[in-house]
Amino acid sequence: MNLAVLKKTRKSPEVGDVFVMQPPDGLFLYGRVIATDARIGPMHNCILIYVYRPRSEQKEAVPDLLRGQFLVPPMMTNKRPWTMGYFETLQNRELGPMDRLPQHCFLDTFGRYFDEYSNRLSGPVEPVAQKGLHSFRTIDDEISGALGIPLAPDVVSKQA
Repeated sequence: MNLAVLKKTRKSPEVGDVFVMQPPDGLFLYGRVIATDARIGPMHNCILIYVYRPRSEQKEAVPDLLRGQFLVPPMMTNKRPWTMGYFETLQNRELGPMDRLPQHCFLDTFGRYFDEYSNRLSGPVEPVAQKGLHSFRTIDDEISGALGIPLAPDVVSKQA
């Protein structure tokens, strides 16, 4: 993993939470919880997040998080990035209409478009993200790629 472990928690993320991550370059990176009731097919209660480009040298110095400043397209995940400590919640800010995209769009492997509730869309709506549940590892890869940081090597366990 490239992201540092900051603070593990069992507290469930809530809509409006501002969270922080720390890539290996030492600058903090910020995200926001947009929904906690998203669906991907039969998987319910997925967490829709945004990750933003603005960074800071100090964890608590949260920059403006504007919906047009995404580092990567919106992603859906579960609670693991928080329980593993890769995401640390700093505060909760109520989401206003300008904080969230008017339409989310996810592309599946068959070339079809869906919103965050698995409702079919007639076509693409930018920014288009890949449909699927991101693990803390795939989030790490997406962020690393966007920042130009080499991807963390796969960990292979040794068997006797």
